[in-house]
Amino acid sequence: MNGQNRADVKVGLEVEIVLKADQKTGKLTRGIVSEILTNSSFHPHGIKVRLKSGEVGRVAHICVE
Repeated sequence: MNGQNRADVKVGLEVEIVLKADQKTGKLTRGIVSEILTNSSFHPHGIKVRLKSGEVGRVAHICVE
């Protein structure tokens, strides 16, 4: 699942995000969602979240294992 739909992203899910600093390289950072920052129901670049580690970025992939 990609992270473009807000309904798919829930607090407590494990996701991979792209940090602002990593947008050019596309490097992914894995973590647990602590807060959803995007208010709209859809965003083409991914829903913006804050991880439990405090890092903020857009969801690139929702980890389902």
